[in-house]
Amino acid sequence: MVEQSDRAPLLEWEEIPAATPAPAPPPERGSESSPANCRALGSTAPGTGWSTSPGGPAIFSSAAVSGEADSAANTETVGVGPCWDAHSPVKGESRFSGWETGSPEKELATSVPEWEEKDQIVAVFVITFDTRSGNIVEWCLPQDVDLVGVEFKSMASGSHKISSDFIYFRKGSYFGLACFANMPVESALERGARMKSVGILSPSYTLLYRYMHFLESQVRHQLESPGHYTQLEAFYEDKKGVLPIGNGAVTSLQPIHWLPSINRCMHPEMKITHPAGCMSQFIKFFGEQIIVLWKFALLRKRILIFSPPPVGIVCYRVYGCCCLANVSLPGIGVSVPEFRPFFYINVADIEVLENEVSYVACTTEKIFEEKKGLYDVYVDNQNVRTHHENLQPLLRINGADRDKYRKLSEQRQMLLYSQEVDRDCSSNEEDLFILFFMEQNNRIFQMLSEVSASQDKTLTEEHVRGMGLDPQGDRSFLIDLLEVYGIDVMLVIDNPCCP
Repeated sequence: MVEQSDRAPLLEWEEIPAATPAPAPPPERGSESSPANCRALGSTAPGTGWSTSPGGPAIFSSAAVSGEADSAANTETVGVGPCWDAHSPVKGESRFSGWETGSPEKELATSVPEWEEKDQIVAVFVITFDTRSGNIVEWCLPQDVDLVGVEFKSMASGSHKISSDFIYFRKGSYFGLACFANMPVESALERGARMKSVGILSPSYTLLYRYMHFLESQVRHQLESPGHYTQLEAFYEDKKGVLPIGNGAVTSLQPIHWLPSINRCMHPEMKITHPAGCMSQFIKFFGEQIIVLWKFALLRKRILIFSPPPVGIVCYRVYGCCCLANVSLPGIGVSVPEFRPFFYINVADIEVLENEVSYVACTTEKIFEEKKGLYDVYVDNQNVRTHHENLQPLLRINGADRDKYRKLSEQRQMLLYSQEVDRDCSSNEEDLFILFFMEQNNRIFQMLSEVSASQDKTLTEEHVRGMGLDPQGDRSFLIDLLEVYGIDVMLVIDNPCCP
């Protein structure tokens, strides 16, 4: 069957694969994909992420993430619409362009038109490694776009040791996604290897996941047929953004705040692509250290994650850290620094980071470890450390921390059991993880707000336990929290000199 598309003129017609058997009727709650696709490993799929912007009122109850046995059944609160890999092309699917994923995406767009963002690709580029000049911009559209530094962000230091990778990064007010590939060649001029990256820039990272497969196919195409940019030109013409202009300057899109359903309650700029099991890997990788990272994220500290290439999985760790700091109570966090994701950074970003008071980023360059003025928390493998003496107590795991991690693990196991046994694809680990920490954060700030509004403004041990914290082990964390958020309460918990 041949179907007309709305793409660029070059790609006006597309051959659509033969129709597949109709899936079973969806659940009443409107799931748009069959459970069979829910856990396909290695898929590239949209997820939800984080927000630091104040939003509307909380739209879920604490029961959704309370750790009680019935929380697994509360899928109306935790669940989202389609399976997250519903956007992934089927292996072997015939596609000319590779950057769109067919009817499931169109169906999803139709079902949620009121919040879907439009394509806003402001640049597309090809980066190559030249044996004489190093990383250079080989080609780009538009030709006058400022890509200074992108040649190093799109091809991470140490990438010559791996065959492929993908990288999220930040360029000024834009976000980028680049796919890298390294192909052996019989060329003395290229020293036996040809390395390129193909990437895009956008005002937000919300929709970058849509083009992962296209960028992967294009970087392979550029390696095999250098200098052929026809498909990239057509892609840019089809997807280029018309951005709002104010005072002569291009500005980013305005965010959509707190829309009424679980898969829209998160800020739209929370989404980042991830393979199936990304959040599961994040939880397993850090274990109880997630709670330590949670405290640093809530305190808006500068968190830097080091790892050798590949960079893609480390970008997911940046994403995971940002998921820890969500607060949905109105007015909370207005006066604190934005917890900014920078994703991959290199030495060219040092000057920018010197002026940042709160961020989370990753790097492959070990030299950053020596530049302690650029970060508060340094993460190397599972080792989380800080050089600030006043933050040292936050590295110690206490009883309340272990209890939180146990509850998170229990809820995750219940979710996995539901997916495996009941074939329930309506909820996923992403939402469970995000809502778990959002509920913890809301619980803390709700209690602090109530105490602050009371007559005596006294925070007692009972209050602290009610927030899910340890009165002794979390005393330092609470003191810092009150200071960072400017909350006017009096902490009367003594810090004993001995156990």
